[in-house]
Amino acid sequence: MKLDPFYLIIDDVHWLERLLPHGLRLVQLRIKDKPESELRAQIRRARSLCGAASATLVINDHWQIALEESCDFIHLGQEDLLKADLTAIRKAKCRLGISTHDPEELAKALEHKPDYVALGPVFATTLKQLDWAPQGVARVSEWKTRVGGVPLVAIGGLTVERARYVLEAGADSTAVSTDVLGHSDPEARAREWIALSRSQA
Repeated sequence: MKLDPFYLIIDDVHWLERLLPHGLRLVQLRIKDKPESELRAQIRRARSLCGAASATLVINDHWQIALEESCDFIHLGQEDLLKADLTAIRKAKCRLGISTHDPEELAKALEHKPDYVALGPVFATTLKQLDWAPQGVARVSEWKTRVGGVPLVAIGGLTVERARYVLEAGADSTAVSTDVLGHSDPEARAREWIALSRSQA
């Protein structure tokens, strides 16, 4: 499969209403520490909005609700990968992205035949606390060689200014959150990302 080179990670469905009209095609809904009722409502709303805009929606971690709400793309971190029912996910014909941080995790991820592999953090990130040092651009090229035809997503500390380096190094897509959502003008920043990443792809 081919991923859009700009992959936005959002923490609330309201971002879709603001940013989908600006050309967003690939988005991950990553919600933490919310009641199941709110999770379900946001996932349902996100699926409706993305469907209407012909954008691909990826649900982070909450695979059970995602399946129940007929979502077709899930992203799992390494801990969630251990707990998820991968048979049920595949039986539902749901696509799967997996986070990786070191060669052992990459090997484990590839055993599951993912629809993409994410490598991070490429640069230092403030989005969440991680046990891994920044991987650097050279690791992006190494990972691309290792994954072969599996799409590679670079994540962690990315900015518009850094995007070209990871795309040139072999990343198929750039996953971004803070650089857009934390910007003084998220819509304008999203348009910058879209213009740059698609010109590089």
